[in-house]
Amino acid sequence: MINVTHEAAEWFKQELGLQAGQAVRFFARYSAGGKLHPGFSLGIDVDQPISPGIASKVEGITFYMEDQDMWYLDGYHLNVLYDQGLGDIEYQYEAANTH
Repeated sequence: MINVTHEAAEWFKQELGLQAGQAVRFFARYSAGGKLHPGFSLGIDVDQPISPGIASKVEGITFYMEDQDMWYLDGYHLNVLYDQGLGDIEYQYEAANTH
């Protein structure tokens, strides 16, 4: 599950120049660090979904992750928040209920 706050969606719209109807893809990318999986971090791209595993629409923007990248969130929900103090977005990973 992807939860994007309205404030975070507005940040994406402003920073990426997005218009209603566009989409932001979250994907796993190889990089140093990474909170959830060492050696990988979460990347973003403005792209239309092809085979989305999860998606959420906020402020007219679709936020999604393709099936091929779903392993990155295995057992977790992604919360995308706006940190007013930093003027930037923040990713929080919340353990999914496995009932």
